[in-house]
Amino acid sequence: MDEYNRFVDWDKMDVTVQSQDAKELTCTEFQELKQLARQGYWAKNHSLRAKVYHKLISNIPCRTVTPDANVYRDIVVKIVGKRNSSSLPLPEFVDNSLVPTYCLNAEGIGAVRKIILCIANQFPDISFCPALPSVIALLLHYSKDEAECFEQVCRILACNDPSKRLIDQTFLAFESSCMTFGDLVNKYCQAAHKLMVAVSEDVLEVYSDWQRWLFGELPMVYIARVFDVFLVEGYKVLYRVALALLKFFHKVRAGQPMESDSIQQDIRAFVRDIAKSVSPERLLEKAFAIRLFSRKEIQLLQMANEKALQQKGITVKQKRQNVHLAVHAENFKSEIVSVKEMRDIWSWIPERFALCQPLLLFTTLEHGCSLSRFYSHSEGHEPTLLLIKTTAKEVCGAYLSTDWSERRRGGNKLSFFGTGECFVFRLQPEVERYEWVIIKHPELATTGSEPENHASPASSTLSSGSVPSDPSDRLSPFLSARHFNLPSKTASMFMAGSSECIIIGGGDGQALYLDADLNHGRTSHCNTFNNQPLCSESFQISVLEVWGFRD
Repeated sequence: MDEYNRFVDWDKMDVTVQSQDAKELTCTEFQELKQLARQGYWAKNHSLRAKVYHKLISNIPCRTVTPDANVYRDIVVKIVGKRNSSSLPLPEFVDNSLVPTYCLNAEGIGAVRKIILCIANQFPDISFCPALPSVIALLLHYSKDEAECFEQVCRILACNDPSKRLIDQTFLAFESSCMTFGDLVNKYCQAAHKLMVAVSEDVLEVYSDWQRWLFGELPMVYIARVFDVFLVEGYKVLYRVALALLKFFHKVRAGQPMESDSIQQDIRAFVRDIAKSVSPERLLEKAFAIRLFSRKEIQLLQMANEKALQQKGITVKQKRQNVHLAVHAENFKSEIVSVKEMRDIWSWIPERFALCQPLLLFTTLEHGCSLSRFYSHSEGHEPTLLLIKTTAKEVCGAYLSTDWSERRRGGNKLSFFGTGECFVFRLQPEVERYEWVIIKHPELATTGSEPENHASPASSTLSSGSVPSDPSDRLSPFLSARHFNLPSKTASMFMAGSSECIIIGGGDGQALYLDADLNHGRTSHCNTFNNQPLCSESFQISVLEVWGFRD
């Protein structure tokens, strides 16, 4: 047995972890380390993994004054005293019910609590860090003593590289990460998201568990493989693995009845028992097969979500249902959609706007069928939601990310604008959400020709000059045209408006055209995957509503 065995109950450990011959790791190049981490190069040798962890953590850039092993030896007796370590009360910033044992022996289980208390003493600015017990329990496997583990955890917490996010330490950071995860699920796990919407009243309540799946429910062998890559690649890998877990949950449980009254409990149970259906290698393979946004784009999305929370004063833990169930039955009234349908739509929109309540801006029943009045009531609001009910009782709509006043940039010409967060959807006769596509002029819709000389210079490209100087101001995190397989010239063509018509680009070839009198409309639907159109090719509007987002 090696020198890193003090806190490990080897009877509970996988015997293959002990049986491999010792190896050495000599590479220092990031790409090579990244490849070895993903392959599990050091996963089969306990001693090698410990040495690699020490090397990677020692290279983390930290604050000048970061507590080390000597600090721990100085303070642990004063803080813990003669109390039984296994029953030590934990600080409020961790969840007392989530202290995983990870095959630790009795000394190791007690050491987790002692180290947490000492960290609380040295990091008074930590206000919410539910992942901390898991990280400590894991690193105890690869530490010679408590003081060494304490120092390693402190280095992770004290990282001062602004581009290297590691562990959330405030409720604001944690909550915004949950919102960001919800946005990513909405984009990359649409089938699973649809299931969550169907069985849960509050989808974000489900997604708020995403870190718990990793740092709490996931078995030791799995979280260790994830942590291998996390120390090399950073926070983004956590999103990847959580998305993969949700994909596997949906695949394995699809069509089966829920095992409990709560989808949250079902997902937790699935993750705890994941060895029954998915190996660690297969989980990571799925995680890295997801073509996720770049680290920079995820950072922008995280900043937007943090800003939305700050603007609402949500910086400390509170009951989520009072924050996120924005569509209340008692104060919501629409002639087109029910409360349930509006909540479904709310589950599709970016999480930072799901914090807001719907505000009716315009309805043809009250304001008449005038495009100019449509603009005057809609301008100044960003984003907006368009709902349409046809005389054939079809219901469709669009989420529009950009203020309609942007249309003026093109003067009297039809002006194109908007971002990749725009989408169109259908509620009746069947529910369907479509990813966006390039809009084309009605007269060009059948030719496939690119529109020319209609987009203003400011909106015809997504060059670096077109991105706001303050990325947290007007955030569309989906700024990069490469994610949508479009040339940059057409990458901002999602909405168009003039005095004569409105055009909204939809998804899978869907596009919606509304005439100036707001009585008639038509759709273009080509190259759809399921040949299901947004609504009739030509239709008469019964009711049209525009909704804004009220803080």
